Amino acid sequence: MNVNRPAISFKVVIPARYASSRLPGKPLLDIAGKPMIRHVYERALESGAEQVVVATDDARIAERVEGFSGQVCMTSPEHQSGTDRIAEVVRHYGWQADDIVVNLQGDEPDMPASLLRQVAGDMQSHTDAVMTTLSADLTEGAQLFDPNVVKLVTDAKGYALYFSRAPIPWDRDRFSAEGGLPEQVQGYSRHIGLYAYRAGFLSRYVAWEPAPLEQVESLEQLRVLWQGERIHVSRASELPGIGIDTPEDLEKARRNFSSTGQEGRVTRG
Repeated sequence: MNVNRPAISFKVVIPARYASSRLPGKPLLDIAGKPMIRHVYERALESGAEQVVVATDDARIAERVEGFSGQVCMTSPEHQSGTDRIAEVVRHYGWQADDIVVNLQGDEPDMPASLLRQVAGDMQSHTDAVMTTLSADLTEGAQLFDPNVVKLVTDAKGYALYFSRAPIPWDRDRFSAEGGLPEQVQGYSRHIGLYAYRAGFLSRYVAWEPAPLEQVESLEQLRVLWQGERIHVSRASELPGIGIDTPEDLEKARRNFSSTGQEGRVTRG
């Protein structure tokens, strides 16, 4: 495996839960002869991270990861979010407060390694932000009105103003005039769910109560904005592959991996 070493040092934690309403046992589902979690782990290794850890509360996932010589940290089953689970990993290993930690979700088997390096590099260079993440252009009207596609707006310097499952900003004149769903839109951004933080921030995050906006939107990054902290958002240097949320996503990923023999680049939407 060719590993491109980044100019910075960072760690990757992959939160992985067995329970899923639409895809039970999702991390262990087979894609091209490997469990999904192994594909995700390999993407993390390709990024050049100095340490990669799968954080799980399920022995079946832990056994499978250990079976391919991956590193596992068993965490509490009481955690409400992946960030809470990562905070436990930080405590377990005693990582330093200024260590950069990348949160790679366990259902992203085709996340480009370059994006892990990008979000970690942004964390290093934006010392006034407690979190960094990525975005991409959103051009399809169907995605704009899809609550499963998270939208965001930023200020002139790229700091997040808000994340939402609703269309933001609302084009009052155009949408009112058209009276229907536009096929194509311009000037919109969708969120890519890849995050970086400094390890010391995570202990602060988990001490905060869930924010009202976070609970309404079911978006944990809104807890950060609610507390008046800053999240820097960069435009992704390349599009991510497909994330696995539905049976349809899984079948698309299986077809793509089988046809390419390696990670493909099937984008969302």
